[in-house]
Formats: sequence, C-alpha cells, structure tokens
Amino acid sequence: MTNANEKPPDGSHPSSTSHHPPPPPATAYEKLKRAIFGAPRDVEDPHTYHSMSLIALLAWVGLGADGLSSSSYGPDEAFRALGDHRSLAIFLALATGVTVLVISVAYSQIIKHFPFGGGGYVVASRLLGPRAGVVSGSALLIDYILTISVSIASGADAIFSFLPPAWHSWKLSAAVAAILLLVVLNLRGVKESVSILAPIFGLFLLTHAILIFGGIGSHLGEIPAVAGEVSDGLRASHGKLGLLGLLAVFIKAYSMGGGTYTGIEAVSNGLQIMREPKVKTAQKTMVYMAISLAVTAGGILVCYLLFHVVPAEGKTLNAVLLERFTDSWSVGGVQVGHGFLVITLVAEAALLFVGAQAGFIDGPRVMSNMAIDSWLPHRFAQLSDRLTMRDGVLLMGGASLVTLVYTRGDITALVTMYSINVFLTFSLSQLAMVKYWLAKQEAGRKRGLLIHGVALTLCLSILSGTIYEKGAEGGWMTILVTCLLVALCLLIKRHYAKVKANLARLDGIMAALPTHSGKPNPVIDPKAQTAVLLVGSYGGLGIHQLLTVKRIFGDHFKGFVFVSVGVVDSATMKGVEEVDRVRLQTETALQQYVEAAHRLGLAADYRMDIGTEAVAVAERLCLEVARDYPRAVFFAGKLIFEREQIFQRLLHNETAYQLQRRLQFGGLNAMVLPVRVMDEQPA
Repeated sequence: MTNANEKPPDGSHPSSTSHHPPPPPATAYEKLKRAIFGAPRDVEDPHTYHSMSLIALLAWVGLGADGLSSSSYGPDEAFRALGDHRSLAIFLALATGVTVLVISVAYSQIIKHFPFGGGGYVVASRLLGPRAGVVSGSALLIDYILTISVSIASGADAIFSFLPPAWHSWKLSAAVAAILLLVVLNLRGVKESVSILAPIFGLFLLTHAILIFGGIGSHLGEIPAVAGEVSDGLRASHGKLGLLGLLAVFIKAYSMGGGTYTGIEAVSNGLQIMREPKVKTAQKTMVYMAISLAVTAGGILVCYLLFHVVPAEGKTLNAVLLERFTDSWSVGGVQVGHGFLVITLVAEAALLFVGAQAGFIDGPRVMSNMAIDSWLPHRFAQLSDRLTMRDGVLLMGGASLVTLVYTRGDITALVTMYSINVFLTFSLSQLAMVKYWLAKQEAGRKRGLLIHGVALTLCLSILSGTIYEKGAEGGWMTILVTCLLVALCLLIKRHYAKVKANLARLDGIMAALPTHSGKPNPVIDPKAQTAVLLVGSYGGLGIHQLLTVKRIFGDHFKGFVFVSVGVVDSATMKGVEEVDRVRLQTETALQQYVEAAHRLGLAADYRMDIGTEAVAVAERLCLEVARDYPRAVFFAGKLIFEREQIFQRLLHNETAYQLQRRLQFGGLNAMVLPVRVMDEQPA
C-alpha cells in the first residue's frame, strides 16, 4: 500500500477512488423492491440529473397542476358563499383572475431573486430572519399535507358526483387508496410520476376549454338579457343589504375562494427540479400556470352565472354545470351529453390527483431545507438510492391520510384549513420582498414595491377574511397544529444547538496535537494490526476517536485507516458539480486526519466513497478495506447521552450501531466508541 502522501506517476491518490466488487445476486425482497420503486440511481452520472429535471411543460404538469386543479374547488366554494346574490359572480370572476395574475407576477419576481429555490421558507428566512422562516416553513409543511388531502378529496367528490348515491359510502376508501398509490409513484422518483400523469393533464385542458368557451359562446347572443339579469340582481341585493352588506358578501365569497390560489407558490418551491436554465424554465412554467388558472377559474365562475347553477346534494357545482351544459346534446336522437360529463369529471379528478403531486414534490423539499437548518431531524435531508426524499414522502403521505380521515373528506373543512396556511406563507413572502425593496436603491425599486405591495395587500385581506369567516368552524385546527409544529421546531433547534456546543469542547484536543513529528512519515503495513476509523468532517470528534483507540489499545495497532462517506443529501442534489464539491470536501477532511496521525508518528492512510445512504455505502467500503487489511478492526463513534430519551434517538441517527451489526454479520470485528454528551441544562 502506498503512503498517503505519496502519489503514483499519474498524480492520482491511490486511495481516493474505490473499486466496487461485482454486486451479490439480488434477493427476492430486493427484486420486489426494484420492481415497485425502480433501480438505484448513480449520483455521479450527469445523465441522472438531466433525466430527473423537468422542462417547463412537464413542470407545469407536476407543479402547475396544483394551481390549475384548484379551479375544481376554489370557484365552487366562492360561488356557494354568494348565496342568493349570484349576480356578484361576474365581479368575483374578474377579481379572481386579477388576483391570480398579481400573485403569479410577484412569485415570478421571487424566482428571479432566489434562483436556487424561492419558496416561502427560504425567502422569509433570508429576509425576515430565522424565526419568521420557521413560521413560514411550518405553515408550508401543513399546506403541502393539505394539498394532498384537498386534491384527493376533491377528486373523489368529482368522481362520485356521477356515480349512484349508494356508492358514496366508498368515497373515503377510494381517496385513501389514491394517496397510497401516489406514495409509491413518488418513491420511484419525480419524473416517472409526472410523465405517467401528463396525458391526464392534457385531457383536463381539452374538456374544460370546451366547457368554458362553449358555455360562454353559447350565451353570446344573450348578452343584453344576461346584463339585464345581473343589473336587476345587483339592484335587488343592494335594496336588501345595502352597499356595505353587498360588499361584505363579496369579501366573504372572495375570501372563501382563497383555495383557488393555493398552488401558485409550488413553482418557486420546486425550482431545483427544473431543467437548465432553471430561472427561465420556472418563469415560463409560472406563465403557463397563471394564464391557465386565471382563464379556467374565472371562466367557471362566469359559467355558473350563465347557467344559473345551484347546489345539489352529493354533487359538485362543476357537475351541476356540466349537466346543464350537456343536457341538450344528442346525436341521432341518442343523448351523448352524459358521456362528455363523465369524461370531464374523470379528467378533473385525475388532474386533482396530479395536483397532489405538489405536496409530494415540494413538501419533502421544504422539510429537507428545514432539516439542513436543524429545525427538523437531520434524517429528513437524506436521499434514498432512487434519489428521492423517502422519509419526507412517507411522512407527507401518512399525515395527509390522517387529515383526510379526520375531516372525513369534507372539502369545505379541508379548503378552510388549507387557505389559512397558504395565505400565511404568501403574506410572509410578500412582506419579505417589500422589506427587500425598501432597503434597495437600485433600478426596479418602485416596480418591485408596487408588485409585492399589492400582492401583500391581497394576501392579507384573504387571510384575514378566511380566519374571520371560518376560524371558529375548523380554521382553529390548522392554526393550532401550525403553532404546535413551530414550537416543536424551536425545541429541535435548541437541542441541536446545545449538542453542538457540548461537542465543541472536543475541538480543544486539536490544539494539543504536535505541529510535526520530526520524523519521516511511516508507511502503513497492510499485513499488520490496523485500526479503521469511520469519521466525518475534520474536527475534535474524529481526533477524539483516534486518541481513544490509542489510549485503550496502546501500541497494538501499527496502522490507522480513516474511512469516510461523502453523503449527497437534498441540499447538494443539484448536479454533478455539487457532487464533486462533496467529494473534494470529504477527501480534504481525510487528508487532514492522515496528516494529524503522521504528526503523532502513526502510519496512516484513507479511503472514501460517495453516496446517498451512509450505512450501505460505508458497509461496502469497509468490506473492501477488510480485503486489503485482513487484520483490521473497525471503529465508529456514537453520541451517548447521560439520560437517553426517545426524542434523542429520533434526532440522532443510529448509523454506528447499524454499521456495527452489518460488519459483524459479515465476519468483521467492529466496535462502537462512545462520545459522551452531558445532559442539557435548563435555559
């Protein structure tokens, strides 16, 4: 074995690259797992990132569908809130279209200023501070859980609108099955789940274009009569309620239609999965979504008015509208309208299932960003071998199931809870951008203040209206859950900060190391007793492991091999360049450990690899090291708390014990070195 400081003629380090042995035959379980979730992906293959990224059209399907699908329940809730004052629908349609465009333009500007992901958590954290960030992030997490629940529940409502009433008892079960199916699709990876559902998106656009343009077009010759009806209705409502009463009804309906705008932020949150150039792709996706949502939501509201739609038991307003739109369709005396109604409602339900994708795509990403900042357990930043945030996908799916069952799939309750959190994070994002532009004296300042100021006003008005109207009827639940999640995040952050401060005492060991050994660096002997230390970044924790082995075993070990796995998490899952950066950081840290061992007069070398799952990669790497060093003993460090509790096990992974068990089963000698962490003292 060549010394760690010596290089072969080609200039490469002999230990910097691992040569993987042929994989063992797959077990029956592994074959089943790959059949369902797909084969592992290579993080070092440039084609991996290209194949997983989305062009604007597919991003419109995967992320924009959340916004467009909200036209299935947002206008419905708004129109119902008008009650007998349906003449206001024309103004509600205009307000809806304008609001969609204003908020979309505002988020398009956020994408421009936050090109690596401009979601509410990032924007609030950077511009308003970490406390505002954790509030926004917590609201977003609840929002994306509700995105899944609302989309699936609304989709089930659409399907069961044309099914016999006797079948309605199966609606909740069907919704649960749909969520479980989407969990499996998302564990396979983003692009697969979007590509499978893309044709459904196209069918929705086609059927709803026929409905909206056909519905409005069929009444073009009746414009004077319709205008007269609207005018008479407004006069009657004004006479009954007065101007302020009429305005109050409009504001209530406008607020209750807040669900219409709920998917707009999804594009800025999902910037990481966009095809390069990411900013242009995201902004193009935002344009697609804004125009399609404004036309669809506004057009449906107008059609409700034109066709005199009224609520019917067990049916959505869209189903009632379709019945009236197609009731005269016949070919050769055969009524064919029902067929179009079924196709349209199926497409609507399917798009709602596509819209649930935003929860599975962006929810785990927000969760990962918060985990990297230590607001949530660090394990939520890890990727699976399919390069998906598996823990996040499973948690989002499980939480949405609980929410769905808790509300029994009641779309009104779900949309109320949904709108509050959406507009909380919307408001924080727009407030952050207003603060940003107030502090700037550059070109575009006035335009930026105008865009985000208007967006902030609209978002605050909808948030206030929703809380006022529905706070006591279910809205309190989402407020309570969000507050509890914020409190939990603060506790987790506090714990990680105290553990970090506690471990900082070990860094003092490094100052006591000799500056140099004064002798030539010893060459490691592969046949001698060797200690293999699994380490992370260079610091007092790793040096503590080295000195502990020396203290316990004295001169028993003649050589030391430092092993490390560069973990690619969601923060670095942006391309091969980021993977190379992880590789460089890992190798640099290992070289520092080797140099520290040399200063102590010890023979040392290192090995490394890159992957997403630390235990599996470390196991493979250790087996390779064992072949080169047959007399090796493996050591891994583990934080040991004085009074260990369950939350400490959740916040700190069990990598050392998992690896020890795997290596021992493989016939290797492995030990866990305890690193004591004193009990946290009360603040």
